[in-house]
Formats: sequence, structure tokens, C-alpha cells
Amino acid sequence: MTEKAVTGAVAGQAPLVVLDKVNKHYGALHVLQDIDLSIRQGEVVVLIGPSGSGKSTLCRTINRLETIDSGTITLDGHPLPAEGKELARLRAEVGMVFQSFNLFAHKTVLENVVLAQVKVRKVPRAEAEATARTLLERVGVGAQADKYPAQLSGGQQQRVAIARALAMKPKVMLFDEPTSALDPEMVTEVLEVMRQLAADGMTMVVVTHEMGFARSAANRVLFMADGRIVEENTPDAFFTAPRTDRAKDFLSKILSH
Repeated sequence: MTEKAVTGAVAGQAPLVVLDKVNKHYGALHVLQDIDLSIRQGEVVVLIGPSGSGKSTLCRTINRLETIDSGTITLDGHPLPAEGKELARLRAEVGMVFQSFNLFAHKTVLENVVLAQVKVRKVPRAEAEATARTLLERVGVGAQADKYPAQLSGGQQQRVAIARALAMKPKVMLFDEPTSALDPEMVTEVLEVMRQLAADGMTMVVVTHEMGFARSAANRVLFMADGRIVEENTPDAFFTAPRTDRAKDFLSKILSH
């Protein structure tokens, strides 16, 4: 699917995720400042910017791993619940892939992908196992199903983490620097899985330093600095003609390496 086709497919729909005037402080530090953001179904939004700009915090507010001080966040028309069972249900709708893989070391790869389906979604075990095997094949680690995480490479573990998130059939997937803990040769294999998800129409919010991924897979690039969304545009427009001095400065530093 071309970039234009994806954008056209999502343009007429109500937003899936909406952040309205979202603020967040860590003590005196104002890490998110009046963030307004709407993400449509099937859209891939990539957050880039310098360290400490608020990218990861913004990503983590969408499933309430980070609380907010003011403003509202809605998912599919419903405000994020504060706590309890409603919050657990919401987290099942929002897949999250972290920098560290967060797999259960004492459980097999298959069991890692089965567990939440059975415990949270109440899926029968046989069905959960079938789903897990299908997804492990899809991300290219089907042969590793009976191994333990420590027996896998970092790239394989991250692909298992993606399969585990997908197993919950989420409405949106959040990726918080999913490749930054990986060796360079493993980055490509994880990004390829993410590109395929994007091509298949998964709604994705991705915090990354991988500019090649931002260029090739995003519908929109959001550049953050000092807790604000300073600039947003299509990848082509952003990378070829950034409008703000902050973005120009950032790109000149990272694209010159």
C-alpha cells in the first residue's frame, strides 16, 4: 500500500486516539505542554526529537503507564479510565512494545504469547496457543516457540514481544524506542516486522531514532522539543524541508552522521 493510499484510507474516519491539552510535570519539569494530537485508525505516527523532549512520556500516557496532570485522552471515543478493571481492559486494547523486551524469563516463548490472552482476554488455551503460533510465524520466530527468552537473540526477543502485543488484538500499538537496545544487525529485522504491520493497516505510535523507518513507514512525523510538538508533517515534507529552526538543527546533526 502506498503512503497516499494509507492516508486516504484513514482520512474520513473519526480519530481513534485523541489527546486534548495534555500536560504532565515531573516536579518542576514540565515534560508535556498542552499536547493536542489526533490519531486516526490505520495511521502510523512517528515521534522524533532530542532526548528529554517528552516523546516516550507522550507515548506512555496513551495507555496510562504515565498519568497526566491536566487535559484528556480518549481511545475510540472513551476517556482513559483511572484504575482498576477498566484500566486493565484498556491496556488490552493498546499494545505496548518497550526498549527492553519485558518477557517472562521462566516461561517459554509460546507461553509468553499465550499468557495474557488466557488471563486477560479469557481466550481458551487451545485457541490462544494457535494464535500464538500463527503470530510467532508472522514475526519470523515460529521455530523458537519452545525455547526460553535467554536462548534467543535480542532481535528475536523483541519480535516475540511484538507477537505478544499483537495476540491481544489491540486497536493501537505503541512502540517506545523498540530498537535502541539492539545490536545494529538486529535492528533491521525488528523494523521489517514493524514495516509489515504498518503496511497491514495497524494503527501505530512509534518513538524511534531510526529515521529510515520514519521516512518509509510513517504517515506523519511529529517532531518534539521541550515537551511540545514543534512541527508535524508528512515524512517527505519534514525530512526535505523542515519549517522550524529546531527541526532543521536536529536533522542537520543526525542526518550528517
